[in-house]
Amino acid sequence: MPIATKFSLPDAIAVLTRTPAALDALLRGMPDIWARGNEGSSNERDGKDTWNAFDILGHLIVGERTDWMPRARIILEHAESRPFDPFDRFAQEKESQGKSLDQLLDEFARLRKENVSALDGLNLQPEDLARRGKHPELGVVTLSQLLATWAVHDLTHVHQLSRVMAHQYRQAVGPWSAYLGVLKCTGHSS
Repeated sequence: MPIATKFSLPDAIAVLTRTPAALDALLRGMPDIWARGNEGSSNERDGKDTWNAFDILGHLIVGERTDWMPRARIILEHAESRPFDPFDRFAQEKESQGKSLDQLLDEFARLRKENVSALDGLNLQPEDLARRGKHPELGVVTLSQLLATWAVHDLTHVHQLSRVMAHQYRQAVGPWSAYLGVLKCTGHSS
């Protein structure tokens, strides 16, 4: 079977629909060490505190509300004439306050279901996927690039989540750390 190198909407949707269940299976009911533990403080990584599972899930929720579908609609309705609104990568710090991890899991699943349904409802054709919009930092992007990024963004944060969780036992594994690549990964997202 050939490796996919071009964007496929059904393939992207396959990832997008599975992410909430994957996160739910991994996180629901987990002890705080797994939900609230991060990779260290500002002394250890890039001058900023690192995210934990709670932060990652909150970030994904903010994206569901303000990023993916709103930007897809901007491309379809305005093309390059209206740039995307900037995305606040840290909005979850305020928006997730007072919520439990289980509440965030439920909210993410609901929002994702609504967004995938809305995406399906657009009945996108190949010519739609080539339509262009304007990112405030990256410049011109296509709808297919936005949708591909949505799927890869999910996978980036699943990767980040596994890395952050593994970090909680970085000392406990002892010499086996030599065989555990997830403990050697320095991160690719925040």
